[in-house]
Amino acid sequence: MSDNTIVSGNNNELYEQIRNILLTSRQKAYSAVNEAMVQAYWLIGKTIVEDEQNGHNRAEYGKETLQFLSAKLTEEFGKGFSVRTLQQLKKFYIVYPNTNALRSQLNWTHYRNLIKVKSDEARSWYEEETIKSQWSSRQLERQISALYYERLLSSREKAPVIEEAEQKLSKVTPEEFIRDPYVLEFLKVKEYPSLRESELEQALIDHLQEFLLELGRGFCFVARQKLMRFDDDDFYLDLVFYHSVLKCYILIDLKIGKLTHQDVGQMDSYIRMFDALQKNEDDNPTLGIILCSEPNETIAKYSILNDSKQLFASKYIYNIPTVEELQDYINDQRRIFEEGEGNQ
Repeated sequence: MSDNTIVSGNNNELYEQIRNILLTSRQKAYSAVNEAMVQAYWLIGKTIVEDEQNGHNRAEYGKETLQFLSAKLTEEFGKGFSVRTLQQLKKFYIVYPNTNALRSQLNWTHYRNLIKVKSDEARSWYEEETIKSQWSSRQLERQISALYYERLLSSREKAPVIEEAEQKLSKVTPEEFIRDPYVLEFLKVKEYPSLRESELEQALIDHLQEFLLELGRGFCFVARQKLMRFDDDDFYLDLVFYHSVLKCYILIDLKIGKLTHQDVGQMDSYIRMFDALQKNEDDNPTLGIILCSEPNETIAKYSILNDSKQLFASKYIYNIPTVEELQDYINDQRRIFEEGEGNQ
């Protein structure tokens, strides 16, 4: 090895050390600036609200004072102080009246999305999940608009999920991470009757990052069309994931059309084979999710799907539902689940 090679190697190592120092300091500076800006926006909102409460007519205040403030602030500090923004800062203070409740991990754009959430419970859950999953503000906006929290509450076992959202229980269960329905609006495909399952699978792979975001925290992609050979037969699993929180593999089978007994039996067999052939000793039992475009109430109540702790069926839709549509679906699923419980 020549002296030049040694020097070059030492220089590269030195460069990496200095580079890491600069990157770390930049991140610290960014975090400090972000926290200072959030605090400043909170104080602006507090100041405006308190001034408004000192006997000023609210209608006149909204028309004149905010316009005056917007013009003066924009003149001195530049863009970013429109009347709409000042109204958002007011709401920011009203929703978060205690500055100690502000989280240093969240920036102003995060909070601008959070103040749109009407439910205190949902807003608190979104805060925690954003920090845990390190959602960007755009990802948080998407999850809120897709009614992610509301769909979480439509899970088959609702009480543990609600407790997790509100009390952050240390014990985790599959029901906390499996949604119903899943919203695949990012695929931008129409519900063509002729759409094939292989095409849906390819579309999900092409939009894997968005699909992982919709699946939620902990899902890690492993394989598509995973081959399992049992005796002389070959079986192919549509999609295989590993869940870092649940410590188990999750198999996903895509079905276009109405859920059938055959679909349930096939996934049950896949789970058993995967546990026997692929699962490691320290992994928890494998889970299976049948993603179907049309649920089947009868099968949900009278098949192994009703009482299995490893097998789930969820609906997928291509458009973000309205609150009313989602509530109707949740009510239907709750009725089916309760009727199924009563038949046991």
